[in-house]
Amino acid sequence: MDHSQKNHSLKSFWISLSLFFAVCIFYYIKAVYSTEGHYVYPIDDAYIHLSMAKNFSLHKVWGVTPYTFSSSSSSPLFTFIVSLLMNIFGNQEVLPLYFNVILCSAVIFILNKYYSEIFRETKHIVICTLCTVFFAVMHLQMLSGMEHLLQIFLFVLNIFCFELKKEHRLARFGFYATILLMGLVRFESMFYFVILAFVLFLIKRWKSGVLVLLLGFIPIIIFCYFNYTYSGYLFPNSVIVKGTKLSLTSDMSSQIKYLLFDKLLLNISFYKVGFLPIVISGIFIYRDLRCKSFPELIQSHFFLIVFSLVMICHSMFADLKGAFRYEAYMLVGFSMAVFPKIKTIFSDPKKYIKKELVLSILLFINILLMLYKTGVAHQMLNNGSKNIYEQQVQSAKFLHTYYNASKVVANDIGAITYYTDIHLLDIAGLASTETIVFNENHNLFDFRFKTFLTDYCEANTYELAIVYETWMQGQVPESWKKAAVLKISHTITVANPEVSIYSVNGKNIEQLKQNIKQFNWNKNVEVTIIP
Repeated sequence: MDHSQKNHSLKSFWISLSLFFAVCIFYYIKAVYSTEGHYVYPIDDAYIHLSMAKNFSLHKVWGVTPYTFSSSSSSPLFTFIVSLLMNIFGNQEVLPLYFNVILCSAVIFILNKYYSEIFRETKHIVICTLCTVFFAVMHLQMLSGMEHLLQIFLFVLNIFCFELKKEHRLARFGFYATILLMGLVRFESMFYFVILAFVLFLIKRWKSGVLVLLLGFIPIIIFCYFNYTYSGYLFPNSVIVKGTKLSLTSDMSSQIKYLLFDKLLLNISFYKVGFLPIVISGIFIYRDLRCKSFPELIQSHFFLIVFSLVMICHSMFADLKGAFRYEAYMLVGFSMAVFPKIKTIFSDPKKYIKKELVLSILLFINILLMLYKTGVAHQMLNNGSKNIYEQQVQSAKFLHTYYNASKVVANDIGAITYYTDIHLLDIAGLASTETIVFNENHNLFDFRFKTFLTDYCEANTYELAIVYETWMQGQVPESWKKAAVLKISHTITVANPEVSIYSVNGKNIEQLKQNIKQFNWNKNVEVTIIP
């Protein structure tokens, strides 16, 4: 890169960074203003990382409570990094946010450098960089305080190093080092390892493919052994509960039908997220079928092929819902693969659109989808922190005030475990292996769950429950006595506007009601005491 191009790259980096963080700062200020002066993450899951990091840092317990192991984090590496930061800076809830700010800056820097090798003009580099980050809704990922930005960072660096590794030894190291870390950030990265190795095998790069598989899976295998030793499950509870489980039984045909139709072809989220990038990739590949040999075809469209297959596998075996966070890494990968293919659109847009009408229409629809996701992200960032503050954080403060070390049944477990030292039974199974059997593979609660709750809570002397009643699916034990209902309005990032508080043993019902009346709830929480 010559001196002039370096100046373009530096200028485009600062423009992209400034514009992106201007958006983030705007939403940060709005969030703080709506949560009585301190920042609250718009998704409760962020507090699961914080509670586990806190307990591992302070008590050397890998769990959401300081009393027992619970594999509640779907991103062990991210949680471990937050724990290390707590060892250095103390137990501060803003640490994931600050870490994500650094990661965002790094992602924009790498993207800018990547696009600077393709485009010469500053404005084109800025457009590509900003389209990539907003296509993946990165401002929402950053402010959510979750692991998805670390995942994006590793994928961006991995792709960048792959393109350079023939020329630079350091790039080869970066490529394989990122593979080594990916699986412990998100377990869906296994799809990437397998497909990346498969495509490398297609072009007879056997050594690289084997190294990808070994480096990708060895850390996962080590973690699975560690996790199985403590919990009896190979993967974290969230992966077990939310993932798609296949079993070699007589209903294999119905399982395949579920994967192919329910999870892919009839899944509206797949069409919102992955269908158009796959079609665009297919167009580029189809055009070269006759004029290029098979190895040349694979090498010319390497990451288009890889991420198309990853998107299909992810949709079938993982999830495409949840604040556009689970698919973010794939959308960044698609962007980095597609922009070099359409670079001539920037030099003469009218000529390109006239020549490539179908492709231009598909790209325009992708822009509309980006605007749609930006609008949804606006709603989440505009109300999400307020929702979590009024529901989860208020519930946590109530528990901290009156039941800080009590035995509590709950479902949304992040804030209530981070701000308290409760003993927890999680009906959703993220923190309690005892309830996984009732949640895995999309099971519905039945009388067996009700019987389990009744017997388990009585045997272990649980005091109260703070749950979404709808999540109980009509299986609330008769011994539980409802004390109050907490209701908030304009819900975006919480599953239900109403939380019910129960006395589990029925003996402390009057004291529980009195505590609820005395607590200083936020003015936006509507408290109804049950007579």
